[in-house]
Amino acid sequence: MWPKVISMSELDELEERIRRLKPEELKQFRVWFAEFDARMWDAQIEADANAGKFDSLVSEALAEYRAGKTREL
Repeated sequence: MWPKVISMSELDELEERIRRLKPEELKQFRVWFAEFDARMWDAQIEADANAGKFDSLVSEALAEYRAGKTREL
């Protein structure tokens, strides 16, 4: 789900290109990257949920709720 790993030389080149961006381009890049990062995070959470990685946490939370150990938010 995550992008491929890039080599250090590719990363160095990318960092250098980002450093050379004009202020408005950097602003646009920040917006794009924040959206990209959020989509990647959401996809990872969804994949983990589908794989059952949160099942024990859900079970624990439901048990605490049923036992009256929770409160209204």
